[in-house]
Amino acid sequence: MTLKKILIANRGEIAIRIARAASDLNIGTVSIYSNDDFSSLHVQATDETFALSGNGVSAYLDIDKVIRIAKESDADSIHPGYGFLAENPEFAKRCRKEGIIFIGPSVEMLELFGDKGRARLAAKNSKVPTPSGLEGPVTIESAKEFFSTLPEGSGMMLKAIAGGGGKGTRAINNLSEIERLFKRCQSEARRSFGNGDLYAEQLIENARHIEVQIIGDHFGNVTHLWERECSIQRRYQKLVEIAPAPFITESLRDEIIESAVKLANSVGYSNLGTFEFLTYKSNQAEYDSFVFIEGNPRLQVEHTVTEEVTGVDIVQSQIRLADGATLSEIGLDVNNPPKVRGYAIQNRINCETISNSGQIKPSTGKITRYSAPRGPGIRTDSFVYSGYETTTAFDSLIAKLICHSNSSNFLDAVDRSKQALGEFDIDGVETNLEFHLKLMSHPEFISGNINTRFLDHNLSELIPKESPCRRDVATNQLQ
Repeated sequence: MTLKKILIANRGEIAIRIARAASDLNIGTVSIYSNDDFSSLHVQATDETFALSGNGVSAYLDIDKVIRIAKESDADSIHPGYGFLAENPEFAKRCRKEGIIFIGPSVEMLELFGDKGRARLAAKNSKVPTPSGLEGPVTIESAKEFFSTLPEGSGMMLKAIAGGGGKGTRAINNLSEIERLFKRCQSEARRSFGNGDLYAEQLIENARHIEVQIIGDHFGNVTHLWERECSIQRRYQKLVEIAPAPFITESLRDEIIESAVKLANSVGYSNLGTFEFLTYKSNQAEYDSFVFIEGNPRLQVEHTVTEEVTGVDIVQSQIRLADGATLSEIGLDVNNPPKVRGYAIQNRINCETISNSGQIKPSTGKITRYSAPRGPGIRTDSFVYSGYETTTAFDSLIAKLICHSNSSNFLDAVDRSKQALGEFDIDGVETNLEFHLKLMSHPEFISGNINTRFLDHNLSELIPKESPCRRDVATNQLQ
């Protein structure tokens, strides 16, 4: 390894994850923190730590300060994690200018996949299926014109060109909704990404969300680490991820992966990325068709489930590839991806309350008890502890529970998840633990009858009921 010290331009559980990967490679680590984030455990997980002057998200988005700290600490590389500056091409350009290695895809890939319209066009040029749509920035008028060309009964998606995480995204089913929702998407996109441009594509109803983990080196070699099922979403934000996808046919799996690798090769992709697809029924019998919707040029929140079923340390792989290693040098064969072992499920544990009407609100307070489950096949990535005070300044995610079973029976992984969720003990703040317990026990989820609208259609059955003791509810769920 030529890398000596990595500055981790992130916070929370992912900063800890990166620090551990770097430590295993005998690379020094530097963390950063905003004024209101000093109590996060990531501050203690690195060899050095530096304060960002400022509060909240904006502190972590200050490129000048991050670069200055990297130079002051003699860091020769920066890992951006996910979110914040991870997909910002200007940040990657600045790193390159300052002689700092950016651990991630190239500036060119960040620019390409950061523009969802350009990414759609790249997929089309690679003969990868895409939904009917308009690549460039649309106006209210052009969106209305496109909507009018869709088959009767079809809907339209408006999406932020520079977007992600469901922000600046709306489904439209009536022509009369376009102007109002266009303005809302535009405002949300501008506020979240500094870019209010939108694109439009046909809405695919009852779709499943399947994504492929792509990995490549700087010598033109690209392979994959199989796929993930991410259909359990709320407002286009993922809550549960599964690897591999348990509910698709082998032929469809092969076609999707082949398309992802073909697209990655055609654009010269390197380092880590995720290509996302929607699958749907063209014959009303089974999911047999798919379209590409976007690429994410970064480490994903859900990389964990892929690590569990393949045995590949994805974060270490990222670091080594950025350091100039080839795929073969990190143990990956372009023509023979690692075999999958069983199934893994990730549940995102959020600090939040869910009202009887389904309204979600962040929950704040001091965590008075935090006891994560342990045992074979159980992993928890977190940054909180007993005494930690939560805040609405950042995302509500406080832990990721990842459960893995080597069994070829998906239900064995589900059972392990239910057991672990029941043992997860968090007091002092409201969380969605019971929501996840109910979800893991839902017959439609267990049978695989899910799609991206599953939570919309079943939320009333998943909302936790008042109970004097959360542990009692968990025990009942497991019986």
